Amino acid sequence: MPRVNLAIIGGGLVGASLALALQAGAKARGWQIVLVEPFAPGDSYQPSYDARSTALSYGSRQLYERLGLWPALATRAEAITQIHVSDRGRFGATRLVAADESVPALGYVVENAWLGHCLWQALDPEVVSWRCPAEVTRLEALDDGYRLTLNDESLLDCDLAVLADGGRSNLREQLGVTVKQTPYGQSALIANVTPGDGHDGQAFERFTDDGPMALLPLADNRCALVWTRPGNDAQRLLGLDDRAFLAELQAAFGYRLGALRQVGGRHVYPLALTEAQEQVRPHLVLLGNAAHSLHPVAGQGFNLSLRDTLALADTLLSSAAPLGDFATLQRYCRSQEQDQAVTVGFSDQVTRLFGRGESLLVAGRTLGLLGLDLFPPAKRWFARQAMGLGTRTL
Repeated sequence: MPRVNLAIIGGGLVGASLALALQAGAKARGWQIVLVEPFAPGDSYQPSYDARSTALSYGSRQLYERLGLWPALATRAEAITQIHVSDRGRFGATRLVAADESVPALGYVVENAWLGHCLWQALDPEVVSWRCPAEVTRLEALDDGYRLTLNDESLLDCDLAVLADGGRSNLREQLGVTVKQTPYGQSALIANVTPGDGHDGQAFERFTDDGPMALLPLADNRCALVWTRPGNDAQRLLGLDDRAFLAELQAAFGYRLGALRQVGGRHVYPLALTEAQEQVRPHLVLLGNAAHSLHPVAGQGFNLSLRDTLALADTLLSSAAPLGDFATLQRYCRSQEQDQAVTVGFSDQVTRLFGRGESLLVAGRTLGLLGLDLFPPAKRWFARQAMGLGTRTL
């Protein structure tokens, strides 16, 4: 029976980041890592107007610098130098500026295809191998690890299985991991748009009574749009022709970037806060969206997952216990409890506060946004959460 030390189920951005974080230490220990992934990574990066993107916080830049990946990523990472936060039709607004926080950027927007390409190119084939295209159809707990059954009926045993196969993980359900899901009653419409004026590194978080929207700066003067709407209305917007869609978006966003000139392919996703009630078992870890899936407008989901990933790698590499030892995995969980609680709470409360139109809430959030400018410590806390730093020091 073939056996490896670590099987990462899901070779996307989270799974590949874990493999990269582990590979130097794994090589020193003689560990073998396998990534099991249904979709083969491309050998070359192909730019696309419609590329999906990820907002990396400044804290995530620091983590990728530590892994030696940032120089490659930076060549197509668009810096967020300012974040303009406003409430549509009201006076409440605040602006977060990188220079005020003594950082070169509050965050960066990177196309997922480029981030994936850089990660896959950095993996050492002597340590990290691929089973791809392949899918795990069954996970069976053993006394000393897990047995994976793949869709070609082959078997693979491992000391530690990491489930990083996304928020709709069938394997998580198969293993009986309880999930707490809180629907937002909203869907996110995702698209890339081109404004008439240059974005100059500005990101916009704009809150309306129907839900929040974000416009994030991308390379080539594009912006990544995340527009939260009630489910039925998101589907309606999806069905509009480009001209009608841009007209509605312009009315909702305004003219801070001039006239919106182009929109690419649109996609709609229902939104919910999802939290697995177990993130570790003996010889098993849930990571990424399989562990927690957040509202996208606050831009915290992948950044939290990346911090989890680095914490897991550090915990595994600093332990003298056998790989998959439950006490070691519990120690990892405890190390991330506060970060997860604060980040999930921040993302959820911001979404709920700014996604509702009741008059008292509207008045409260207007005062809150004005208060951020009047009370620098609160504004700094808000900025550090947005930068993915929390209580960390620079």
